[in-house]
Amino acid sequence: MCRKLAAALGAAVLLTTSAGVSAQQAGTVTGDRAGDMTADLLLVRPLGVVGTVIGAAVFVVALPFTLPTGSAGDAAHELVGKPFEYTFNRPLGDFQHCGADRHPCGDRRDP
Repeated sequence: MCRKLAAALGAAVLLTTSAGVSAQQAGTVTGDRAGDMTADLLLVRPLGVVGTVIGAAVFVVALPFTLPTGSAGDAAHELVGKPFEYTFNRPLGDFQHCGADRHPCGDRRDP
């Protein structure tokens, strides 16, 4: 059952991302916005959730080493903040810009 679902999802992604590749639009990865959105929704966002969870676990394990050196904030930003922002604070299909102000993903902004 899982193999059939994975195969169907893979086929759907390949079909939607291959359509219109020869006429690539500016700012797209696959050639069309629908393909980018499909790939983002089915592949990139789930991987981003996994990356955020793994980053949070690594951050907790690293706390005894980062707290004494004062680098816990930097570690939190790199291991949890960046994956979280890329996964949850980015327009669907836009792989480079995050947030309402469309800043480059991963850039640390000061309030």
